[in-house]
Amino acid sequence: MLILSEVLMQQHHINSYADLLLVIQEKAKSGEIFFNIDIKPPYIDTPDNWEEHLESIFTSALRG
Repeated sequence: MLILSEVLMQQHHINSYADLLLVIQEKAKSGEIFFNIDIKPPYIDTPDNWEEHLESIFTSALRG
């Protein structure tokens, strides 16, 4: 299971929401099939609809 708070703690190179999206896509493509969004990303470029957006990015990476 991919847990957002763990990704943020483990991936110190993430400096923006855009960077986070790339990591989430990579994790989904590498075999993660469940995604737990337990905290809000702390980046200034995090959009208002971030939860839906992250879920969409994860799901689309699983399919493609």
